Amino acid sequence: MPDRRKHRGPHPEDVRLFAMEIWPILHQAVDDLVWLLSRGYAQKSSLKLVGDRYDLVQRQRTAVGRIACSNADADRRREHQVTAEQLAGRPLSIDGYNALTTIEAALAGGVILPGRDGTYRDMASMHGSYRKVAETRPALELLGRTLAKLQTAECLWYLDSPVSNSGRLKKIIEETAAAAGWAWRVELVQDPDAILSETDRIVATADSVILDRCRRWFNLARETVERHVPNACVVNAN
Repeated sequence: MPDRRKHRGPHPEDVRLFAMEIWPILHQAVDDLVWLLSRGYAQKSSLKLVGDRYDLVQRQRTAVGRIACSNADADRRREHQVTAEQLAGRPLSIDGYNALTTIEAALAGGVILPGRDGTYRDMASMHGSYRKVAETRPALELLGRTLAKLQTAECLWYLDSPVSNSGRLKKIIEETAAAAGWAWRVELVQDPDAILSETDRIVATADSVILDRCRRWFNLARETVERHVPNACVVNAN
């Protein structure tokens, strides 16, 4: 069945699954998962154990898994994080889908998850295909306004070439940048994670695989949401 979504918004059950009265339960589940991960237990089995203990449905388990990380991983990520003040005048490599979908989701009222490492993550899932939504261009404009305010140098966006419609998104990003006069380039590559994990440039991402390997990173999605989307549906289960 083709993807006909027009927004990157909430799941129909999210109002109930992530209601404020549920936050303490999710918070305790995150605490337990962090405890297990910090002692070397495997992510998959630990998440099942925690999810079963608190009787969480699959979407809540996914959220808990995206929030939690081991204490060692959180410490490592904070040590390598670049502040907004340190970004001025420096080039930035952007994990395109990772940054964009979080801002799209925030604008559409989707659940935003503050991770234990300080990042903001969304609940969106592309499954190998990206579909432009009503929030795509506004999200790019907010990202651009944030980067312009931070006075970054050239921004190099990486998009996954195996994801269908990446070429169309590349064109939209280039058009948005050209209209605003932003120094952006967009590259379609087979595996952005490998490139972003090894580059000497500062990386904008909330992807845990990249965060655990990259030299320096900037919390672009969170910076943008906090600056421009004050009514975002941030679930404080951290």
